[in-house]
Amino acid sequence: MRRALDALYNAAGAVAALFLIGTLAMVLAGIISRLEGIYVRGTDAYAGYCMAAAGFLALAYTFKHGEHIRVNLVLERLPALGRKAAELIALIIAAAIAALLAYYSVRLAWQSYTFKDVSQGVDATPLWIPQLAMAAGAATFLIALLDDLATRLRGRTPSTLKRPLSEPSHIE
Repeated sequence: MRRALDALYNAAGAVAALFLIGTLAMVLAGIISRLEGIYVRGTDAYAGYCMAAAGFLALAYTFKHGEHIRVNLVLERLPALGRKAAELIALIIAAAIAALLAYYSVRLAWQSYTFKDVSQGVDATPLWIPQLAMAAGAATFLIALLDDLATRLRGRTPSTLKRPLSEPSHIE
C-alpha cells in the first residue's frame, strides 16, 4: 500500500511539473504570437488552467516531501507529547478542510460537465476539463493528509514529519 500511495503522490508531482511546462508554453505562445502579429486564441486562459492544475496537483507531492509551511517556531518549543498532540490536531483540521475542498471541487467539475458550462473567453473550453485537475489535486491532497493522520494515530511518525524540525528542507 505504501508503494502505491507514494507512486500516486509522485505521479501527481510529475503531472504538476508538466502543467508548469504547459504554463510556460502558453505564455511563450502568447508573447511570440503577439510579436508576430498572429492571434492565437485562448493562450491566456490555457496558461491559467495549466497554472491552477499545477498548483492543485502539486499539493500532495509537496506535503509528503515536507515542503509545506509549518509553524516550527511553536512546535520546537513544545515538549514531545505537546508537539505530537499539536501535529495531530493540525492534521485533523487540515484533513477536514481538504475534505471540503475535494468534495466541492469534484462537485463543481461534475456540475460544469452536467450543465455543459464553457469558459467565457474566446477559447470556449468546457470548464469541467480544467476543473478536473483541480478536483484530482484536491482529492490526492486529502489522501495524503489522511495517510499521515492514520500513521500518526497508529503511533508512528508520518513521512512528512521524519525530518528534524531544525533541518532545512533543501540541500545547499
